[in-house]
Amino acid sequence: IYPCPLEDVPQFKRLQDFCHTFKLYRGQVYGDIEEPMVVGEFKGSFRIYPLPDDPTKPLPPSQFRQLPSSEPQICLVRVYIVRALGLQPKDRTGSCDPYIKISLGKELVDDREHYIANSLNPVFGQMFQLYATIPLNKDLRVAVYDYDLISQDDKIGETVVDLENRFLSRFGACCGLPRTYCTAGSTEWRDQLTPIKLLNNLSSMKNYAMPVVRSNGQKISIGDREFSLADFETKKIPYSFLGPPEERLALHILRLQNLVPEHVETRTLFNSIQPGIEQGKLQMWIDIFPKRLGAPGPPFGITPRAPVRYVLRCIIWNTSDVVLQETNIMGEKMSDIYIKGWMVGLEEQKQNTDVHFRSLDGEGNFNWRFVFQFEYLTMERVLIINKRNYIWNLDETEMKIPPKLILQVWDNDKVSFDDYLGYLEINLNAFRRPTKWADRCTLEKFFKVDNSSASSLQKMISLFKQKSINGWWPCVTYEEGEPYLTGKLELTLELLTEREAQERPAGKGRDEPNMNPKLEPPKYVQ
Repeated sequence: IYPCPLEDVPQFKRLQDFCHTFKLYRGQVYGDIEEPMVVGEFKGSFRIYPLPDDPTKPLPPSQFRQLPSSEPQICLVRVYIVRALGLQPKDRTGSCDPYIKISLGKELVDDREHYIANSLNPVFGQMFQLYATIPLNKDLRVAVYDYDLISQDDKIGETVVDLENRFLSRFGACCGLPRTYCTAGSTEWRDQLTPIKLLNNLSSMKNYAMPVVRSNGQKISIGDREFSLADFETKKIPYSFLGPPEERLALHILRLQNLVPEHVETRTLFNSIQPGIEQGKLQMWIDIFPKRLGAPGPPFGITPRAPVRYVLRCIIWNTSDVVLQETNIMGEKMSDIYIKGWMVGLEEQKQNTDVHFRSLDGEGNFNWRFVFQFEYLTMERVLIINKRNYIWNLDETEMKIPPKLILQVWDNDKVSFDDYLGYLEINLNAFRRPTKWADRCTLEKFFKVDNSSASSLQKMISLFKQKSINGWWPCVTYEEGEPYLTGKLELTLELLTEREAQERPAGKGRDEPNMNPKLEPPKYVQ
């Protein structure tokens, strides 16, 4: 991913290695202090050759070789819009509803119906195809607009790409070189020419010796230099549908020639209303395919990954060593213990256990099941939550947050407010493995406290890999930034996909279907 436009990457010389762009200005009256007006562009290159003193000697060799055709070229242009970053807000809520609008010559793509609600960093994941006649239609304009239901849509910003420079550049800017040559699958070759043909064209353009394939494609010679596939593919490549060895080796050689690789460029958006002020950034890339070279490969799929629906089942079996908050009529310390639980961001799914009354030693028995449903984006390891920020919002806002389970221990009080005793937070992506026994569940095994060492801490695990786990976890409160143990919870955590949950149903609490496993009422709950 380049943090700048492709033309600003230093090794690609602004993609003006073949010809330079010179701005044409309208003439001015002598003494006029206004900025000159740009009225067009001239594309060309100049070379000055020293002539020999002896007119009979041959002229120096021309520096222009393999000139492209001067005829206009009809091209298929694929514009991949990945995402936008840091867009300027346009709504009173400090957000915007962005969508993409693209123009190229007389062609216009307006993707207004696919606007993304309430986002300053939208993920578009879209590909648009247009046709252009280069150089007659060379300026590709990609704009981001803010959707408005009532008033006129506002332009957030736009970026302009000179397709002619990319088309003429000798750095292969029309289609970036991938790492592998695959004949099918998600990484199928997109270019119109195979690596061998591209290598032949490059050798001809740079006046190299033509490539010679040897040893059934395992070696390629270019002049005095020989390349071997074994030098590049020392390990088995984890890709399916790999192409023939001579094509793969030719691709490896091409990638040594400082050509444009497969990439994503980051382009800055500007708006003429606020000239020179950045309005956000757009991550994208462009493929250009001349019609005369035939049909290109299939487009690359960049549709955003859909989240996976999961069900988290949390069974609270027992508590131990819970702090005793009340005093009974006999003068004994006691607590009426119950547990609250929810997933962060899904507070509407908050659930409570029943109450274990009059615990004199901090022990509580529940056999109670919490069930939480959520959507999870595997690659980003976050929950996807869609909510309306305000009552008057027509659209939901997508939020991405870590998958955290919160369990709180409370003391039930029939007269006054219930007393909060402690909490447990479990990040399902990474948490300490629980202990098998309550007496081994100590702060030193779960927190970096003064008297703990790295070796004493429990191993970190992920429930998305483990799927199910049982054991004891500590509940704590914090005083002056230090954790204090206020109880222990015996839990079973089980993570299932939506389909697995349907095949193995289980109700909340001890409700039907009370199975997988069946939970019996504990003896001491009244």
